[in-house]
Amino acid sequence: MSSKSSRLRVSLSRSSPHRGRRARVAVAATPNDALRRSQAMEAMASCVTSSDLGVGEKYAGKVRDTYVSGDTMIAVTTDRQSAFDRHLAFIPFKGAVLNQTSQWWFRQTADIVPNAVLATPDPNVTVMRRCEVFPIEFVVRGYLTGSTSTSLWTHYKKGGRNYCGNELADGMVKNQKLPMNIVTPTTKEKEHDRPISLEDIVKEGWMKQEDLDYCVAKTLEVFEYAQGIAATRGLILVDTKYEFGRDSDGTIRLIDEINTPDSSRYWLNDSYAERHAAGKEPDMIDKEFLRLWFAERCDPYKDEVLPEAPADLVAELSSRYVKLYEMITGETFEVPPTSVDVNERMRNSLKGVL
Repeated sequence: MSSKSSRLRVSLSRSSPHRGRRARVAVAATPNDALRRSQAMEAMASCVTSSDLGVGEKYAGKVRDTYVSGDTMIAVTTDRQSAFDRHLAFIPFKGAVLNQTSQWWFRQTADIVPNAVLATPDPNVTVMRRCEVFPIEFVVRGYLTGSTSTSLWTHYKKGGRNYCGNELADGMVKNQKLPMNIVTPTTKEKEHDRPISLEDIVKEGWMKQEDLDYCVAKTLEVFEYAQGIAATRGLILVDTKYEFGRDSDGTIRLIDEINTPDSSRYWLNDSYAERHAAGKEPDMIDKEFLRLWFAERCDPYKDEVLPEAPADLVAELSSRYVKLYEMITGETFEVPPTSVDVNERMRNSLKGVL
């Protein structure tokens, strides 16, 4: 085990909607909050809504635009905000926050597991080695929580005591810390991802045993190390998901994103114990309050047209993304330049890289 991974030890699972008991989405106010909201209001007309790099073959996802050219992949993280399986709004700086949070974590964990990053020439752009992606998402959890139909807590409260091959004890309660971090993989399929056990991953031919063992070990090692870092920042890394791929040389690498506000669940550490003992939801910093705003005003799953999120709500979510970035990294977020067209800016950044 690396010296870095042994320095810090603590706990994590993938972010998901929180229905049922309303989550308490709390952020301690600081003098910088008003400034962040003001900057977000000013930048709304400059959001990275889409990209046009003019290189390779483009694939547009919910949040990221990916360009593939030879052995290189370029990922543009946009400001698109999705939930309920649809687009909700454009959030200023969100793409830059996600991209730069990932890059910070990739640097911190590079001696634990190789990653695919080659360069980050722009706040919203990452150039990576092209990898053959394993069709499994490695979801890793440190707490019994969640509220979607496939969440660990939903499974548990219905009486399930085995989840993806992990045995769970009786008598546990929502948001309780698990005795140890567990990996609960899901398949990556066209229609719907599904939870799957490690045994079935091999039995069904999704991955070879040797590759699976390596990815599981690195998932747990990276997660545990990241939990330790988060704890020093006043945060609990509750859960997240990692993806791996194999490059042209045969090396298995960590790809996509790592420990971002979108792929992970973070709680505030200082109030967790008291609120948990009182049966209350943890304080958290995430997009839940935006989801609640839509859920209270429409049926976001069925309504053809959704109301437009008000500017102050969008600015608040932007501020929270930035705040979480600064809490995680300990660095001040630098607002991306808006004086030049964003696509021109990103294309120029790639000139010395490709």
